[in-house]
Amino acid sequence: MEKAAHRRIAGLLGTLGALLALMLAGAGPAAAHATLESTDPHQNSVVATAPQAVTLTFSESVSLSSDSVRVLDPAGKAVDTGNPGHAGGKADTARVGLNSGLANGTYTVAWRAVSEDSHPIGGAFTFSIGAPSDTSVSATALQGAKADGLVSALYGTGRTVAYAAFALLAGVAAFVLICWPEGAARRRMQRLLMTGWAALLASTVAVLMLRGPYERGSGIGKALDLSLVRATLDERIGTALAARLLLLAASGVFLSLLVGQLGQPARPAVRPGGAGSTGSTGSAGGASDEEAEEAELRELEQRAAERPQREARLGLGVAGLVLSIALAATWVGADHASVGIQVWLSLPLGMLHLIAMALWLGGLAALLVALREGVGAQVVDRFSKVAFGSVAVLAATGVYQSWRGLGSWGALTGTEYGRLLLVKTGCVAVMLGAAWFSRTWLARLRAAPAEAAEVEPAAVPEPVGVAAAHSEDPLRQAQLARQQAARESAGRERGLTPTRAGLRRSVLVEALVAVAVLVVTTMLTNSPPGRVASEVKAGAAAPAAGPAAGGAPAPQTEPGRTVELKLPYDTKGRTPNAKGTATVTLNPARTGPNEVHLALTGADGQPVDVPEVQLAFTLPDRDLGPLPVALTPEGTGRWSGTAQLPLAGTWVVSVQIRSSDIDQTTPTQQFKIG
Repeated sequence: MEKAAHRRIAGLLGTLGALLALMLAGAGPAAAHATLESTDPHQNSVVATAPQAVTLTFSESVSLSSDSVRVLDPAGKAVDTGNPGHAGGKADTARVGLNSGLANGTYTVAWRAVSEDSHPIGGAFTFSIGAPSDTSVSATALQGAKADGLVSALYGTGRTVAYAAFALLAGVAAFVLICWPEGAARRRMQRLLMTGWAALLASTVAVLMLRGPYERGSGIGKALDLSLVRATLDERIGTALAARLLLLAASGVFLSLLVGQLGQPARPAVRPGGAGSTGSTGSAGGASDEEAEEAELRELEQRAAERPQREARLGLGVAGLVLSIALAATWVGADHASVGIQVWLSLPLGMLHLIAMALWLGGLAALLVALREGVGAQVVDRFSKVAFGSVAVLAATGVYQSWRGLGSWGALTGTEYGRLLLVKTGCVAVMLGAAWFSRTWLARLRAAPAEAAEVEPAAVPEPVGVAAAHSEDPLRQAQLARQQAARESAGRERGLTPTRAGLRRSVLVEALVAVAVLVVTTMLTNSPPGRVASEVKAGAAAPAAGPAAGGAPAPQTEPGRTVELKLPYDTKGRTPNAKGTATVTLNPARTGPNEVHLALTGADGQPVDVPEVQLAFTLPDRDLGPLPVALTPEGTGRWSGTAQLPLAGTWVVSVQIRSSDIDQTTPTQQFKIG
């Protein structure tokens, strides 16, 4: 037994090693939400005459709404014609027309779209006509770049419930088909199946209704706006949700067949007594031959009696597998796995990950019910093997998804996605610890044959005259209902030995931690996986923690004065430029155009060059930014450019520094204008 376990572990490690080699061989840029690549007019540019339109180009296809791109003049008045579209029919662009006769000054472009992986993205930038000017953009004009709090909470809850319901539906069905066919006849197992189906249906409808307000940042009152629902159905995620509803209709038929076929009691194969059972005058050898023939006939009859159920299980198993793959595709086809690198590999592995999750987590819920019904050790042992295989698949596919989403070791702690991934890994580790205790209790259960056998329900005869009592006396009816509940409880608890109780507790702990895993999984799917996009967004969120973390207030600047900001950085690489200080100088440090100088020095104080550096400014209180700065090299470790800071307030400067192909960091710091 120990050698077999070692062989299984060695095989699993070999598989993970081969998968890691495949990933390293196909390494490339990390997948991410769509990012803004270029604009026309260029960001922070000054054009001589007013343009007729504003065009944005993204790194991947985006979906647009009627207010995806807005252009505001220095006074905060909208000057765009509305209803943006794709420039030249290209799905990775957005264009909106401008009113004629625009005056000179600085204009702010606020945009919001839905990336190909179905996540909302947004930002803002400025350009000037004739010459830069002061601008006062209303905070409410840019408020749409952030989802409504209630809508966002309900939308996230709906997605979490959908994951849990899929795990319950697929996992319980697989448990019945593989581990405990007799469970299809148990009312509690049927309720579990229907709960998963109904919850997945309700959560899918809720997500479909909330998707429109979630994308556009509107309130909960827009959830019933049919125009938003129609717009959602035209997007990739809307198509996936509609397909999921159709698949749920097919799943309802599947559940009825599952309960109808496997929920019927098996027909016993009993042979009537014949000559072989009454002949007592034959020789001992003849009697032995007849008994052997009789046993063989009984075995053949037993197989023939079980054949219909085996065929039904096989057919239902194939149908259930097809439905599970199709349902999993409605998530994977509209999420991170559908864009970025190695899509041909990430899509099937993403579906495998979801199905393995359902087999393990949904199976745990089914096992809890089965243990209450008094199943034997044989059923638990079957699920233990299924769970082991599911964990192996989860480990392999999870390693791949983590590598694909992170792209570097530093992203584990430097990005929201990485931190959530660490939390999920910790929860899974707790589940594996509880699973180890479950296997220990299972081993004890196997060692005690009397406890390992299935506990039969207590046979208590039904009182005479129940039907009459049910129809004549309500008090008697209530009394009989209490007696029936007591009989059922006695039947359940009759076989609850200390070993079975310990097994139930450890499985319950696994199931409770599984809920936390599902919540974190939903948060992961809502977080940008690419370290470039996520670190830029993290820079915008840093002000909330900046003063408390650093212990020093943001530098206060006065109009007409130069401000110098020093940002220590460490990309965790091994090259000489991996660690040092980024110095950002602004002049005159006031609203409007500012001359910006950036200098990078290594740990020894000498200037260092890096393969890539990007500088951006964000005003979180007004939901403005990030506003990137076009940098011009001026020598080793020195760059310059012009930043348009249209409003007074607490700004955040972020410097994205890449010291090698895989080592990167984005230090941030606050400062005040005005």
